[in-house]
Amino acid sequence: MSLKPLKETVALATTEPAHLRVIKRAALFLLGPVYFLYIAFAPLLCGKRRGFRGWYWPLVKRACSRLLWLLSIRTEMTQADRAVLAADSNSIIVINHRSHLDGFALMDVVPNAKWITFAAKKELCDAVLLRHGFKGAGLVEIDRKSGPVAIETLTAAVHAMPARRSVVLFPEGTRIDSESLGKFKAGAVIVARTTGRTIRPIVIHASDRLMPRGKHLPKSGTIRVEVLPSFKCDHSASVDEDVARLRSAMMAVFDAGLCR
Repeated sequence: MSLKPLKETVALATTEPAHLRVIKRAALFLLGPVYFLYIAFAPLLCGKRRGFRGWYWPLVKRACSRLLWLLSIRTEMTQADRAVLAADSNSIIVINHRSHLDGFALMDVVPNAKWITFAAKKELCDAVLLRHGFKGAGLVEIDRKSGPVAIETLTAAVHAMPARRSVVLFPEGTRIDSESLGKFKAGAVIVARTTGRTIRPIVIHASDRLMPRGKHLPKSGTIRVEVLPSFKCDHSASVDEDVARLRSAMMAVFDAGLCR
């Protein structure tokens, strides 16, 4: 798999003329709020209609791609990885979490043949409008204050999903500022073992270089996304051993990217 060094990929989008970047960001500030409101309220208005999610998620995907384009941010994934992800089935997707750009980058590179949804923390669903919107969009509401309840809710949601759809989980639980990956929570492994699904690990590179914690406006550049081989839980081992093995596989790919 041929991948460019991180310094080179981060620099790619900065070759875009400065005046063009200014124009694109001005367009984002002017038109972005209107587009966001359309995306946010569509589930509230149309969420109960037949086939809603079939057209809504492609709409969200296009919105993420346009946002990144207006920010002069490129995503990079090999054609081989795209093919693997397009054919992926009966899985749970786990991805490392470096910045607020991660979800947008994933939506941009996921092939149309692969359906995904996200788990949303319960606090985001407290507002009536957001609660109805998230429910209509198919997001999975998670109460992070109660681990057993969160696992039960997530397991039930995964059981009800078609094989083509995968829920996306961040096993670190939050954005990580350290050089390598943070400690993994066991939720994804527990749900995978309970539902019989495999885990599809995905590693994101350089998103924190473009938008570090505390920054509200990202730099231009390139985010690389790598798809790892399917991870199968070992029921003869403990949950902690599976979690450690999953983290080790993802950390090896992430750390190798830092060395390029």
